[in-house]
Amino acid sequence: MTQLHPMAPPSAPLNRLVAQTAATLSEVEAALDSFFDEQVMAAAEHGDDYRRLWQAAWDASRGGKRIRPRFVLTAFHGLDGAETASAVRVAVAFELLHTAFLLHDDVIDGDTVRRGRPNVAGEFTADALFRGAGLPRARLWGESAAILAGDLLLHAATGQVARIEAPAAVRERLLDVLERAISVTAAGELADVGLATGMTGADIAEVMAMTERKTADYSVSGPLVAGALLAGARDDDGGLLEALAGYGRLVGVAFQLGDDLLGVFGNEVVTGKSTVSDLRQGKQTSLVAFARGTDAWPRIADGFGDDGLGREGADRIATALEDCGARAFVERLLHEHVQEAVDALDEPSVPSALATELALVARSCIGRIA
Repeated sequence: MTQLHPMAPPSAPLNRLVAQTAATLSEVEAALDSFFDEQVMAAAEHGDDYRRLWQAAWDASRGGKRIRPRFVLTAFHGLDGAETASAVRVAVAFELLHTAFLLHDDVIDGDTVRRGRPNVAGEFTADALFRGAGLPRARLWGESAAILAGDLLLHAATGQVARIEAPAAVRERLLDVLERAISVTAAGELADVGLATGMTGADIAEVMAMTERKTADYSVSGPLVAGALLAGARDDDGGLLEALAGYGRLVGVAFQLGDDLLGVFGNEVVTGKSTVSDLRQGKQTSLVAFARGTDAWPRIADGFGDDGLGREGADRIATALEDCGARAFVERLLHEHVQEAVDALDEPSVPSALATELALVARSCIGRIA
């Protein structure tokens, strides 16, 4: 089996891939700004509230890590893609899709803040309160705005892909990838709500299946396959698309497993992620799913999902999660997913530079929690 060493000196092809991806990512950023600028200007025709809706959606798209566009471009350049304009459009589509899912997710979770500032729901709710509305009407205004903004961005994502300059067969295949990403993610979101409300079982198998559906397809597998298709890959290309899709599913889950660990055991100063929030919200993570099957669960259940849970209570639950073996189990699961993802790249059809770069990304999932 090919051994991919993340600490090995970077090769010229790898350096070129990284540089090309970074350069095209700046084009994606410019294209996003251009798209939203046009929408905000056009929206003014339909009133100030609608213009503010598009401006709020634009604000919601800022500050992200652009993980999905980066995967599109990494596959595209890693396979020597030539039509950069189409790759930029598809990368924009996946970022719009991501923003849409965040807006809808915030409504489902009842959140009014994201990345340290009011989200669309929060901004419009605050506006309604300022204008004298009572809290129920203000919430309806805010949540309606967020749902509509998400709907608009879902439609816009499809429009971006539909308008690329590419053979009809390629464009149709890309639309299939986008449609699958939306469908699978919706299934994952519903499963997540089912877990949170007790409508579905909360064992480790259910939690892992939900994690893969909610995150992996639209975040990693879909973007990688889309980038490869734009570069000329075909379904009969010696397992290339299957390798990228399989890698994507494994890495998408690995990222979430890392988030589960950081949400309880991370360093808040380093990560910026609360280590109380997941426990206070009663989030059904891989850690919790494992702990439910242990004798420690009664101690963990005391305070888990309590809106009033504080630092002391969170520390007590974290200690119980570690003592019962939940932390060790999830860490082992994370390592296994990362290794399987790296192994999935051991295909002759996957170029060396692309495999090396993706292996580095996979292994960074472990580095996040080290």
